[in-house]
Amino acid sequence: MKLTLEYTPTKKQAQFHASTAQEILYGGAAGGGKSYAMVWDALFRCLMFPKTHAYLFRKTYMELEQTLIQIACEIIPKKLGKYRGAQHRYELINGSMLHFCHCQNEEKDVIKYQGAEIQWLYIDELTHFQESTYNYLKSRLRANKSLGVVPMVHCASNPGGPGHAWVKSRFVDRGEYGKIHVETHWSDALKTNVKTTIQYIPALAMDNPHIQKNYIDELERKPEALRNALLYGNWDAFEGQVFTEWADKPEHYLDRKWTHVIEPFEIPEWWPRYVSLDHGFTHPWSLGCWAVGDRGEVYRYKEIYGWSGQRNVGSKESLEEIGQRIYECMEPERKAGIKIHGVADPAMWDGSKGLAPIHQITDQCGIFFEKGDNARIAGKMQVHSRLAFDKEGRPMMQIFKNCKQFIATVPFLSYSLTKTEDIDTNGEDHCYDETRYFLMTRPYTPGEPVKRKEYAGHDPLGRW
Repeated sequence: MKLTLEYTPTKKQAQFHASTAQEILYGGAAGGGKSYAMVWDALFRCLMFPKTHAYLFRKTYMELEQTLIQIACEIIPKKLGKYRGAQHRYELINGSMLHFCHCQNEEKDVIKYQGAEIQWLYIDELTHFQESTYNYLKSRLRANKSLGVVPMVHCASNPGGPGHAWVKSRFVDRGEYGKIHVETHWSDALKTNVKTTIQYIPALAMDNPHIQKNYIDELERKPEALRNALLYGNWDAFEGQVFTEWADKPEHYLDRKWTHVIEPFEIPEWWPRYVSLDHGFTHPWSLGCWAVGDRGEVYRYKEIYGWSGQRNVGSKESLEEIGQRIYECMEPERKAGIKIHGVADPAMWDGSKGLAPIHQITDQCGIFFEKGDNARIAGKMQVHSRLAFDKEGRPMMQIFKNCKQFIATVPFLSYSLTKTEDIDTNGEDHCYDETRYFLMTRPYTPGEPVKRKEYAGHDPLGRW
């Protein structure tokens, strides 16, 4: 049987189809033909290699039905196979299958695919997923040698969403766009280094000749952050971004103007010091170290982040281990006789199952913590207020460039779809939460002078 499939890919779509990278992210902007290219790619590979299985994912079934399933039913000729609605799969005449999958409740739904044998994995709108889900689905990639294929992962996404930070880190920030980058890690099982090839292929609406001009014009007339994300695929600004005030400008790290990230400097010993703590076990725990300047401005000068090395996955450290790490982190201040004020997640005072976590950490690190104010919207507004620049380009909160986890997570938090004034708590919000607790200890109103918060027994030099 001979069939002609009518498909003329754009230049970027052709690059996506021809790539030999094991992990690919395609897209970055709206209108680049991402979903369309994914379905065609899955079809081509399943036709080329009989009895192989492509799994195509979206976050929810509604999204799946409105995009990938609809595209498949439109482009695949009936002579090539049949769509089985009950099973959500397209069965091709050569024994290959396209499985259409969703993973709305990631912790529960991902287990459904434990027994899957995936040769071709496709994930549309990757930033809607957690990195742990991505890694789990990758672990289902396998192929019998008789199939003669090397399994691959093909993803597509616009900027934004709870997974924005890890997707940006894994694909976009890796280096030159379009180039295949090599990641090497040691395998204990194989007793050798294993290489993974990774590629980011950006695509814009302007790359797609099938997009009408009025659509591009509509994107161009959007507000700046939304325009930069959807039209130009800018991963530093996107629809739904909470802290649009954020600026990271290396050219101003030294003069500390018009940037929130700055070069570290020697902090005067008399400046008040704080630590803020958000506890986690399966999710990361975070400690921020803060100094308060003469204007009442605050500086995050160092941090500890208890993570596994995989985004939004905790280090699973015991309370004693956390306390010991905090003790070691604050040793320079302790030796200098600098008083440290602590503030922590109020949930850490819950002792219903024994000694409350905060007391166990305090016993280990020697810092007294007060219960943080967990007013979420008020706390968020404190972050907004502190990030605002005055007419001279000075904000009331700046971050030393060595605080990499704050820089990697807080600027890329997005709004919740259900609580529209709050952030999406599915994002990596641990640095953000402890920052809120700290800022609520010394609320700031723009335009008003900030008074130092004095404590009984607190001398002018900030010492014991």
